[in-house]
Amino acid sequence: MASIYNCHECGTDLNLRTVHMYPPEVYFEAGNKGTLSFSTVDATKFKFVKEDKIRPFFETLDYWGIQRKRTKIKCSNCGKLVGYIYDDGVPLSDHPGQFHFGPSQVIPRAPRYRFKTKALRITSEN
Repeated sequence: MASIYNCHECGTDLNLRTVHMYPPEVYFEAGNKGTLSFSTVDATKFKFVKEDKIRPFFETLDYWGIQRKRTKIKCSNCGKLVGYIYDDGVPLSDHPGQFHFGPSQVIPRAPRYRFKTKALRITSEN
């Protein structure tokens, strides 16, 4: 059964597809608590605003940094913030990484569209 994802503020259909959703057991460095992550989205339904801040930030106790580069995802209809784009998706190459320790930040990664569940109204398709 498929789900329909609407903006919680204005009710606009965001055209998010369940087939593009990452499984809930997939681990991401930026975390996934209270969010849904998708591999692709319909860009016509959103406004993208780049954010580049240089100050300490904490996603989790084990994941923190100094410079945060991410992109805000806003509903194109009402302008409400619904999520962020992170570059911690699947690696774009099968390179084993430096010293074969796995993919690192040097290896380009696919974008991950991370939506806040509080910003979405989720209904089941009948």
